[in-house]
Amino acid sequence: MKMSINRRQISRRSILAGAAALGLTGTLAACGGSDDDSGGDSGPVKLTYWSWAPNMEKVAAIWNKKNPDITVTVSKQASGGEIVSKLITAKKAGNAPDLIQVEYQSLPTLVSNDVLADITKYAGDTKSQFAEGLWGMVTLGTDALYAIPQDAGPLMFYYREDLFKKHGLTVPKTWTEFAETARAARKAVPDAYLTTFSSNDPGLFAGLAQQAGGKWWTVGSGGKWTVGIDDAATKQVAGFWGGLVQEGVIDNQPMYTPAWNNALNKGTHLAWVSAVWAPGVLVSSAPDTKGKWRMAPLPQWKSGENVTGSWGGSSTGVSTDSRHAEAAAKFATWLNTDPEALAALVKEVAIYPAATKGQSGDVLTTPEFFSNQADFYTTAGQIAATTAAAAWGPNVNTAYTTFQDAFGKATKAKKEAQFDSALATVQAKTFADMKKQGFEVTEA
Repeated sequence: MKMSINRRQISRRSILAGAAALGLTGTLAACGGSDDDSGGDSGPVKLTYWSWAPNMEKVAAIWNKKNPDITVTVSKQASGGEIVSKLITAKKAGNAPDLIQVEYQSLPTLVSNDVLADITKYAGDTKSQFAEGLWGMVTLGTDALYAIPQDAGPLMFYYREDLFKKHGLTVPKTWTEFAETARAARKAVPDAYLTTFSSNDPGLFAGLAQQAGGKWWTVGSGGKWTVGIDDAATKQVAGFWGGLVQEGVIDNQPMYTPAWNNALNKGTHLAWVSAVWAPGVLVSSAPDTKGKWRMAPLPQWKSGENVTGSWGGSSTGVSTDSRHAEAAAKFATWLNTDPEALAALVKEVAIYPAATKGQSGDVLTTPEFFSNQADFYTTAGQIAATTAAAAWGPNVNTAYTTFQDAFGKATKAKKEAQFDSALATVQAKTFADMKKQGFEVTEA
């Protein structure tokens, strides 16, 4: 069956290009059961929602109480690559769940495997409730809509307010000032660093490249993908951090280790480039520093600019196997835009909502760890509104795995040139992997 809807920019067929070569289903959402809603069934609609978020069933219970004709059962799953693999397997068997929690970077992989349905016709004016950059992550730059944004992870700059004051350090507004502050911190406290460059979580580096204007994957109307992980913007980011590591003013230790926790807790790391969810990490990683941190906007590449990247975040999609796409989309929209649902997501699931109206109000109380910054969420909302759209592709896992290996070696070597070559390695292996999978692909 031919696709019935022509896309203005990038078609669904473009996103699916290469799927046939992979031995995947060639059936598009418009040809499957997702458009066959509950009209043909008797009795209430029952939907299954795969999610890894804690307490999501408590939020679904609010919906179920008010909507007895459309009940949602949450099935707890693992996150990351595990749920993606499981979903692709379920799709091949024709029994994917109705609703899916999907990380933004996983969307192209699931779309290229025909797991996610286009729910544009059920979305109404939903777009107006999200920042443009976040909305771009669920449309993949097309006229289609593959999910409703759920939570956001805008990048910010966290710093020890007490130590900055003690040592006369300046909160950087640009990356040039960041480098100057790193040098000043190293000089003022020889046994400490401003922060570290970590190779064990590619999401942070991806967010920094996103802020700089990096477009790692793009796809044209003819279905040809372009891989540009080593584009000029990302080279700038890699060279900047590699230069600071080589200079010895930024640490080269990975995050999330006992040593990293100790550095945060003892103040031998004076700052951390992280996302809006950082307070929850600091509670356990640096318990002795409560009330000593502040958050500020991410430094900019040019003075006067106002843009950030993102680190993490997920959305709610509807599978192409669902026989109740309209009902599923109705729940996904309610879950991520209704005030009561947003309040429950914050309280029960501990997320930072993607919907702009969920980023303010009484439900978002100042994090206890940041009791000295009453405007924490006001500032966070302003920063979130400046999130640039990310450009993800169908083999993010390959890029991320290669990043951890190549940049792990570069950080240990403490050589800026090796940061540059590590980025080239990520580019080369990601490109080669897409060719091997059967995608029509070129390099930027």
